[in-house]
Amino acid sequence: MKDLHTPDLSTRIGALTFQNPIMPASGTFSEDLADVFDLDVLGAHVLKTIMHGTRSGNPTPRVCDMPSGMLNAIGIPSKGIDYFRDEMLPYWAGFKAPLVVSISAHSMDEFARLCSEVSLPGVAAIEANISCPNIEADGNAFAMRPDTTHAVVTRLRAETDLPLWAKLTPNTGEPVEVARAAEDAGADALVTANTMLGMSIDITARRPRLGNVMGGMSGPAVKPIALRMTYQCARACDIPVIGCGGMSTLNDVLEFLIAGASAVQIGTATFQSPTVMARLIAELNEWMIAQDIATLDEIIGTLEAPEAGVFE
Repeated sequence: MKDLHTPDLSTRIGALTFQNPIMPASGTFSEDLADVFDLDVLGAHVLKTIMHGTRSGNPTPRVCDMPSGMLNAIGIPSKGIDYFRDEMLPYWAGFKAPLVVSISAHSMDEFARLCSEVSLPGVAAIEANISCPNIEADGNAFAMRPDTTHAVVTRLRAETDLPLWAKLTPNTGEPVEVARAAEDAGADALVTANTMLGMSIDITARRPRLGNVMGGMSGPAVKPIALRMTYQCARACDIPVIGCGGMSTLNDVLEFLIAGASAVQIGTATFQSPTVMARLIAELNEWMIAQDIATLDEIIGTLEAPEAGVFE
């Protein structure tokens, strides 16, 4: 009979070490979950994206179900930097898990200012949601192109000494070039990726099912896209990649780790099962024991595959 060991689930993202690779995706996590499970079992706490000022978000309806996921056009409602500093930061200081603050803005100046202001004691890392529309580039997201990605990450890097994660968009046709631009500009890690842009129509009313017409598609339907992008970026860059998109089972998590992700973020699945992250951590531990795997290094980036060719 095989001797049982206690596997080491810890993972490193740049200078930071996390007790396990499971963390929430921004926008799907709040203090309400503390009533459901022990939040300190998570590798990190990733907060909902904040913007500098108060913001009410997009018109309703903001969410609609899809056959394999959901569309959302929440619009990043935010109570602003003052609320974060005075209310949120003291609350999250009561937990052991590292705090990752997600930020976004519609211009580089605004982004840089916010990055500086959230660089506070108690914040372990900053996740820059550069998938947000950039008013200086006709509304296109910063992460749509390598040049705007490089420019905004350069500005952010100059404003903070904290670890800086760049959250990329799957809506670009240049994922590798964008990832390399973020790395070159000083990002410490990449998050792959935000939601896919989509829409749905109510055929009876002949109106969009979202008040904002278009929104972000998340859930199982986007997993192959996020997995492909994670694999591409992990192969192309030397900085860690955090996979995000459509995960709800242990098999999903393992696919992302094998593809090269050093950690993963769980989003839409939490709406369906609030304890899913705690369950995945327990299942990962049990699986590693059963497979006689001692550390995550024996899993991360171990995909055996030929050189990826051009899709034809």
